[in-house]
Amino acid sequence: MTKTNRMLNKKILLLLLAVLVCGGIGAASRPWDHGALTVSANGRFLMHQDGTPFFVQGETAWLMPEKLRREEVDLYLQRCEQAGYNMVQVQVLNGVPSVNAYGQLSHVDGWNFPAQKGIYGYWEHLDYIVDQASRHGIYVGMVCIWGSQVKAGKMNEQEARQYGTFLARRYGACKNIIWIIGGDIEGSIHPEVWTALATAIKDLDRSHLMTYHPRGRYTSARWWADAPWIDFHCFQSGHRRYGQATPGKDYPIPVGSEEDNWMYVDSTWIRQPLKPVIDDEPSYEDIPQGLHDGTQPRWQACDVRRYAYWSVFAGSCGHTYGHNSIMQFHRPGEAAAYSAGMPWYEALNAPGFNQMHILKDLILRFPYFERVPDQDIVIGNGTRYDRLAATRGDDYLLVYNYTGREMRLDLTRISGQRKRLWWMDAATGRLTCIGECPSKVYTFRPIVSGDGVFIAVDASKAYLP
Repeated sequence: MTKTNRMLNKKILLLLLAVLVCGGIGAASRPWDHGALTVSANGRFLMHQDGTPFFVQGETAWLMPEKLRREEVDLYLQRCEQAGYNMVQVQVLNGVPSVNAYGQLSHVDGWNFPAQKGIYGYWEHLDYIVDQASRHGIYVGMVCIWGSQVKAGKMNEQEARQYGTFLARRYGACKNIIWIIGGDIEGSIHPEVWTALATAIKDLDRSHLMTYHPRGRYTSARWWADAPWIDFHCFQSGHRRYGQATPGKDYPIPVGSEEDNWMYVDSTWIRQPLKPVIDDEPSYEDIPQGLHDGTQPRWQACDVRRYAYWSVFAGSCGHTYGHNSIMQFHRPGEAAAYSAGMPWYEALNAPGFNQMHILKDLILRFPYFERVPDQDIVIGNGTRYDRLAATRGDDYLLVYNYTGREMRLDLTRISGQRKRLWWMDAATGRLTCIGECPSKVYTFRPIVSGDGVFIAVDASKAYLP
């Protein structure tokens, strides 16, 4: 072991010790204590079997099975638990074969995956990850194989059935699994392989939800709207800013609207049957705009907040965050993709990583399954960054304002002769009471800078202090 590696390991162990001292280990109660995940009766949300809402607060950990050792897995998952994440998505196979931090190969005998007595192999390490995630109350979103591998012909239809059967037998009894087919790829590329993989898993495991992770600027509903194996849809709004569209592509939203991820919810729900939808890969914190040119500006915490609120207020059943350094678990001395420079364990302190729970906490304060997007709340809306995103239940409404501009809002869209009003700072979650007013059209301009949420509640309700 080199001196540099010894220093890194020491630093990671010290960070883990600090986490253990400050936060303890393990979730007091776990989401699946409320039963397996299912789709709500209205087809728009996820819930547990006992009716408890499940708002997806996802984190992107693509290369965790390949890059992290056990003590690093412990550190990462504990920090995810502290930051409020309830799902981490990983690439089970980034390559064929894949190799992990212990030098163990995923494939030692083709697609047969024989048991290896006395060896802590590739799949034993994945077992450890799933088990540790369970201890922290976190679901593992298993992207079974990255799409580039199927595109390159490294898994055919027969091998997909064999692999899907292996995965279902090994992990089907685990309570904290969400199956993710695809992996940054159009469903039109070898659809027979994706169908074989999905159906092989579903033939043995009907207790876990399944979705599909598409290529950037696409929604899974484009190819799999009526597929019997898909339970909810994903879209990848991608990492490009306005004006950075790839020419010649048949995207579901107009060219020039690259950052308007709320449009993907609408473009998914025009397809039937209606199913829940989520932005599974928006712009990552600290990644260059457009991905490939490291001299471009980088997406900041305010940007990842904006993507989250726009998507959820448009009707998404949650949101998945990502950080450039964390998703690839970059560390000093290694080659980095997309100009990552920050070590992954330092990126755990990034503001965006630690702010995502604020949105989940806000949404879960109110009646959950009745919530709908309602842009009629906003009178005289803007475009792009000046667009206000509005959602409501029967007796509450929420309006996200990215630029802090003045807004005119129709408070009569919810019940109550009088309304109590608040402003919430999206970066801190701090609530400021505005006061109380009659039910009417109300004009408001935030008195503090930065993005936030205007909240109005029927004065007879006590959802907020």
